[in-house]
Amino acid sequence: MPTYTLNTPLTDSDIDKLRSGDVVLLNGIIYTGRDAAHKRITDLLDAGKPLPFDLKGASIYYVGPSPAPPGRPIGSAGPTTSYRMDAYAPRLHALGLKASIGKGKRSDEVKKTMQEHKAVYFGATGGAGALLSKCITAAKVIAFEELGPEAVRELTVKDFPLLVINDAFGGELYAKPKLDD
Repeated sequence: MPTYTLNTPLTDSDIDKLRSGDVVLLNGIIYTGRDAAHKRITDLLDAGKPLPFDLKGASIYYVGPSPAPPGRPIGSAGPTTSYRMDAYAPRLHALGLKASIGKGKRSDEVKKTMQEHKAVYFGATGGAGALLSKCITAAKVIAFEELGPEAVRELTVKDFPLLVINDAFGGELYAKPKLDD
């Protein structure tokens, strides 16, 4: 499996080289958002109001981090189940979102939209939130602070380890046959 080091914001050329099963070390700014934040983002879109961040080339991490311990920018930051955001993801991909990060399978509609708009779905390792948080060098709430852990945060990541689950060409890691031992 190839390993790529990519910097945000992601571009079409970044997405073009990725295939399901590839490893990515992501650097730069990513945003957090779960169910409640996605609902608020789509409400802003419906009202014609500005979003808290630019979707073009953006990556959203489906996470509700724990409070930051002393000396750290964030607490445990493991991925949440992605299908809960599937109702919102197609619209965000159509507006420029290049990557989502979480765990679990995505709907057929989301996979189709990723192909149409050159986007990918990255898997982050569930159960490893404390380790993943070590790749987050800065974190700040940028919207919906009242949502607590579900507020939208801007994270700065360094070598954040991800696996391409769904690529922009219809490839899906979960759909590949198991290899014999």
